[in-house]
Amino acid sequence: MFSKILIANRGEIAVRIIRACRELGVHCTAVYSTADRTSLHAQIADEAVCIGPPATKDSYLNMNAIIQAAHNVGAEAIHPGFGFLSENAEFARLCEKNGIVFIGPSYESIEMLGNKAAAKESMASAGVPVIPGSKGAVGSIEEARKVAEKCGYPVLVKASAGGGGRGIRRVDSPEELESQIIAAQQEAKNFFGDDTIYIEKFLVNPHHVEIQIMADKSGNCIYLGERDCSMQRRNQKVLEECPSPVVSPELRKKMGKSAVAAAKQCGYYNAGTIEFLVDENRDFYFMEMNTRIQVEHPITEEVTGFDLVKAQIEVAAGMPLNITQNDVRLTGHAIECRINAENPDLNFRPSPGTINALYVPGGPGIRIDGAVYQGYTITPYYDSMISKLIVHGSDRDEAIRKMRWALSEFIVDGVDTNIDFQLEIIKRPEFISGNYDNGFLNRYMEKRNKG
Repeated sequence: MFSKILIANRGEIAVRIIRACRELGVHCTAVYSTADRTSLHAQIADEAVCIGPPATKDSYLNMNAIIQAAHNVGAEAIHPGFGFLSENAEFARLCEKNGIVFIGPSYESIEMLGNKAAAKESMASAGVPVIPGSKGAVGSIEEARKVAEKCGYPVLVKASAGGGGRGIRRVDSPEELESQIIAAQQEAKNFFGDDTIYIEKFLVNPHHVEIQIMADKSGNCIYLGERDCSMQRRNQKVLEECPSPVVSPELRKKMGKSAVAAAKQCGYYNAGTIEFLVDENRDFYFMEMNTRIQVEHPITEEVTGFDLVKAQIEVAAGMPLNITQNDVRLTGHAIECRINAENPDLNFRPSPGTINALYVPGGPGIRIDGAVYQGYTITPYYDSMISKLIVHGSDRDEAIRKMRWALSEFIVDGVDTNIDFQLEIIKRPEFISGNYDNGFLNRYMEKRNKG
């Protein structure tokens, strides 16, 4: 096991990793920007190092500053969390070059799976069902037209290097195709520095279901059930639950085996998530693989009792998985609501400011993964998520009831939040029945905004 780990992230995921390090008896070093000097992760780590000014390019995305910080404190490994450099193959390669263990997959796996078009090709060769579309990147408008005609409209134009809902455009007719390709390429170039795109069939109103896998460096790989992430607004996840209300034990097993096959095809190790779309016939299709820990990982931990972050560190240290597939059991039901500092009534406008008063719910089956405290000032520089509220119940009905009263007790004064909006969603009959899909929240918001 490592003696010291540097955490190259901020906010609640940095706090989560610090706690995992404490349980493993590992010394942890936090990094922070000047804007995060008073942040919780910088205060509770064993030590903290300032790596630059507020702008992410000068701090949390500054690879050289982070590597130098690791050398200065004698850290043997770096945990990247999610976002920032967590799926950056160049950073993983830089860690290896400098004799530092990257707590995640190899840079080769990140590189291959980070390109969505190449990943799709790889999955198809492994026998994993993929959404009909181009076999790889599309090189011209003419080629795009042929692919779209073969798939049948609507189709999606997607950035190969995309993520977080960026670089995606829906196209409903041939007349829209060229302009939407140009728009997707421009956005992809701006956000990822890569304007390569591919095309796939748009599945109408599917469920977004992801399978959590964990693999060690000896070739052992397991899947830990699924998470339903269909409650999305503009391709951004709002609420997740585990297990999915539309996945049967038989389908779970089939998807899980496909996910493991996908991981093994890439020589993958550490935590990863294979994202699928499940259509109305309960057929599933590979969408992409995330080569990092996910924001919504706590709900998997709650229903399996398996600590994913500790396992990440253990696997990175060369230790084998301490459980097999036969040991995995799903117990009860878990739901996660992302609590953001934003105003849903003003198009989800971010709401930076000082938290004057804070009360978080507690009790059996209630978990808060957060990084804010009373008197803390939320800055305008970073993501608006301030906490994750996670509940675990004996079944889905109990979990929904528990989330309703937990949201009702959650108080944040001084900034706008989406707590009441999350409560609104939880109370919707579509959610209670499990009869919602990927497009539900967008349709609901259109009606809500019209009054």
